[in-house]
Amino acid sequence: MLVPLFDDDTGLLMLAGLGDTAIDCFEVSTSEPFLTQVSHCMTDASTRGIAMVPKLALEVISCEVTRVLQLTDSCIVPISYQVPRKNSGHEFHDDLYPDTVGTTPAMSAEEWWQGGNKQVEKVSLHPGKRPKPAAKQPPGKKELPSGGSKEDQPRGSSTSSSPLSTPSSSAAPSHSPSSTSGLSSGFLPSPSQSGKAIQNLMGTTSKFRHIQGAVMHRDKHITNIRNLNLTTPGECDGFCVNRQRVAVPLAISGGQIAVFERSGPGRQPDTALPTIQNSVNVADFSWDPFDTHRLAVAGDDAKIRVWQVPKGGLKETLTEPKLVLQGHTEKIYSIKFHPLASGVLVSSSYDLTVRLWNLESGEQVKVLTGHQDQVFGIAWSPDGKLLATVCKDGKVRVYDPRNSTAPVQEGPGPEGHRGARVVWVCDGKYLLVSGFDNRSERGLYLFSADSLSSGPIANAALNVAPSTLIPFYDPDTSVVILTGKGDTRVYIYEVVPEDPYFIECSSFNSPEPHKGLAFLPKTECNVRDVEIAVGLMLTKTTIEPVAFRVPRVKKDFFQDDVYPDTDVWWEPALTASAWLSGSNGQHKKLSLKPKDMTPVSEAPKEAPVRKYLPSSVYLEEKTDEQKKEELLSAMVAKLGNMDDPLPQESYEGVDDEEW
Repeated sequence: MLVPLFDDDTGLLMLAGLGDTAIDCFEVSTSEPFLTQVSHCMTDASTRGIAMVPKLALEVISCEVTRVLQLTDSCIVPISYQVPRKNSGHEFHDDLYPDTVGTTPAMSAEEWWQGGNKQVEKVSLHPGKRPKPAAKQPPGKKELPSGGSKEDQPRGSSTSSSPLSTPSSSAAPSHSPSSTSGLSSGFLPSPSQSGKAIQNLMGTTSKFRHIQGAVMHRDKHITNIRNLNLTTPGECDGFCVNRQRVAVPLAISGGQIAVFERSGPGRQPDTALPTIQNSVNVADFSWDPFDTHRLAVAGDDAKIRVWQVPKGGLKETLTEPKLVLQGHTEKIYSIKFHPLASGVLVSSSYDLTVRLWNLESGEQVKVLTGHQDQVFGIAWSPDGKLLATVCKDGKVRVYDPRNSTAPVQEGPGPEGHRGARVVWVCDGKYLLVSGFDNRSERGLYLFSADSLSSGPIANAALNVAPSTLIPFYDPDTSVVILTGKGDTRVYIYEVVPEDPYFIECSSFNSPEPHKGLAFLPKTECNVRDVEIAVGLMLTKTTIEPVAFRVPRVKKDFFQDDVYPDTDVWWEPALTASAWLSGSNGQHKKLSLKPKDMTPVSEAPKEAPVRKYLPSSVYLEEKTDEQKKEELLSAMVAKLGNMDDPLPQESYEGVDDEEW
């Protein structure tokens, strides 16, 4: 739907479509051509609403003829339209600013009801002729501020530099609001003023808002992957990785899985590769976080097979698993290893049960009940004490599996029935669920882990797409990265335990739809490039590493505000038998700071420097004599000094006899 805004003084018509990223400006006249386009502004975000600022609030000295405010999903963006003039910033141009409608009412409501037709008195926009506000205001009335002078403008506000053509000149495209710049005094604002201005304009911002995702160099890619299985169940991530190798399901009979070593990237041979023959279709699979050689695979036959990949990778096809777990009566949805205890595995199945397994003994130890429909997702709490599930019956549940087979908490989840995922965030105090609403729109839902029954405390709608968003949460930065199988966009949010809860950051777009995105341990991040996450992206025939970096100025220093001590989650804190008997543990911490880097918090303070010259230098009008003198000086400097000898004068000739 197009939203029109018309300015009677200038005859300018603004048109913006709700949901579009363009704002068009036209000049309307009473003669042909009746409608002339004078500006086309491309914005950074979709338009949710648009409004025009009153004429008395314009910067008339800067030849600003109109200003609109664009409402987006997360902020309000001012877009300024200015006519380029020679003496812009010094003189008031009468031809651009006819007298405009004032702010004093022409009559009362009673007078209008009785047939009055008085007009509102017009006022001049000249800064020296502005009407001064009355000393006293009648009760219930409040005069609007003029806002025309620089003193009336809010400090730190910036406008989009969007040049507007006059009726006699050709149309000129406007700049994006992302390149906004206000009048400069020559110095950068102080960090506190700048932060307050941004917060007032855009609300709470994240230090990760400018995060950048980039695919690494091709020499780190694994290419020429053949017969990739693209039809894994929705509860499966598509493939799984650890710091040494990658497991990928193949569309070959027998549920075969290819294992690629990360230490040997490059083009894979066209010949057949050694694989893991699971004998049945793969429903889900997961690497043991504490053993990079152990892979658990759930199959269509309700069995879990545990495979042991030899050191150095697969040299021959594996046909016999090390362990087979039986107990489920129907197909298994998903499996997850315990984050702290070695040898503890949880699985969910079509038989509506969630079961715990002890890989040390190869036995089933618990059967959790209470689900009325398909279990979409399961997740362990960071301390390993609790287990959360999200179900197709519209419920989110939390279990204490060592003490009870029934849920200890239960609350309403996403209304959609197409799929969902759950992950613990904010030190295990909240649950983040990605799912669908009743209109099949994808969204995020945040629950307090202590009060699931009260429902989500915050939610964020994303878009309409068929695939379930798979979340990856980094507990060190509280950043969640989400994407779906078959998507091209990767969403990034910072999750905070207070309003607004979800802070949107820059997203990453892949050149083609990817089939999955899995992440590596934090130790794989290059802290010198301020990488906060490194993932592997699966496409139709390749596995490509993707680095997510935070732009920083002082990259020579270790960014200790981005890299707190991280968990050594690849080492178990306790054994399966110890955890099942009631013991608890926690991971050791590891600093990511290289020995030759200094924390940025200890960096020497630098004095503020002038980034560019004051505006008075650029706006100063030079006389014709000054311009002529500068031109002559430049020409003389280019020609050089006339008294200098010519180069050929230093050459030595030859004797006449030699001729």
